[in-house]
This record gives sequence, structure tokens and C-alpha cells, in this order.
Amino acid sequence: MPRERYQEALEGIRSDVLAMGERVIDRLETALESVSTGDESLARTVIEGDAEINDRYLALENDCVDLFALQQPVAGDLRFLTASFKIITDLERIGDLAVNLAQYVIAADGPVAPDVALDAIGEEALSLLERSLEAYDAEDVDACRHIADDDDHVDALCHRASETVTRELIERSVEDDPWAIERLLDDVSRVLLTIRDLERIGDHAVNVAARTLYMVESDPELIY
Repeated sequence: MPRERYQEALEGIRSDVLAMGERVIDRLETALESVSTGDESLARTVIEGDAEINDRYLALENDCVDLFALQQPVAGDLRFLTASFKIITDLERIGDLAVNLAQYVIAADGPVAPDVALDAIGEEALSLLERSLEAYDAEDVDACRHIADDDDHVDALCHRASETVTRELIERSVEDDPWAIERLLDDVSRVLLTIRDLERIGDHAVNVAARTLYMVESDPELIY
């Protein structure tokens, strides 16, 4: 492959990673709206759209493998391809977590947690993802470090929300009705799973930033 075509192929990988990221952001926004509103039609849109994200992931994975095998990149190009390969894995997993959120909505038959402030957590996690992809596109190492710091805030919000839900479960008075108790436990379980998945979305966004930092500076600082 001539050098010009090789560089075009590398830039094509970057463009395709960002396009996949935009699609995942769109799915996540829809999932978060369905969690807030209980709109099952939005939830089903997220679930039905997961195949497209998986297809994009597999196509990009093949493109990365082909460049690894055929061009044997070194130095900066190798770090770029390695980072991009790992970033699309994080994006695919965020897509899976968005599907989880949508499935909780369908199971709840309404808003997942009308009395728990999940909107703020969702907005923070979504912001981390958007900023991490912007940092990847711009190769902005300072932004990568800020994203890792800001994830601590998401973790704190998740911790407080989990404590609130658990405390309300303990304090809530339920009549001696086994069905009422079972329904309450199901509701609490869904809320805790939702909080857990939102926290994981933030973690994957930090992974994207960590891969970018390594790509630009060969710095494993944020990689765990």
C-alpha cells in the first residue's frame, strides 16, 4: 500500500471510530430518556438498534486487524491502531449497557426510578463519553486527565444514589403482603442495576480517554 493510501486508511479508522461513537451516544441518549420517562417505544428503539452498533464494531475490528497484518505499523501508528482497536471495544460495551437500561424500562413498565435522581448521573456519564471522543479526535491529553478526575464525581453520585435506595428500602413500611415485598425488591434491584450500569458507562468513557493518552504520549498513567 502506497504511503498516501496508508495514511488515508489510518484517517479512515479515526473517522469510523468517531462515527461509531456518535451512534453510541445517540443510543445512550435515547436509553437515558426512556429511563427518565418510562417510554417503552424509546427503549425498544435502543434494543433494536444494537445490531447496527455490533456490525460497526465488527467491521472496524476487521479494518484494524487488516492494517496490523498488512502494514505492520510501528511507533505512533501502532499506538494509534492499538488505541482505536480498544476504544471500539469500549464503545460496543457502552452500547450493550444502553440496551440494559432499555430492558430495565420495559421490565419496570414505566420510569425505572421516579423517586431517585438518575438523570444527573446519566447526564454526567454521557458528558464523559462525549468529551472522551472529542479528546480522541483532537488528541487532547489535558482533556483526558480531566475526564479521569471527573469520573470520581460520577462514582460519588452513584454511591449516594445507591445509599438512598437502600435506606428507603429499609425504612419503607410494607404490609405483610409477600407480593408487595417481592415487587418492592424487584423495583430496588432494577434501580441498583441501573446505577451500576451508569457507573460502568463512566468507566468506559475513562478507558477511551486512557487509550487516547497512551496513543499520544505513550503514557499508561490512566490505564488500569
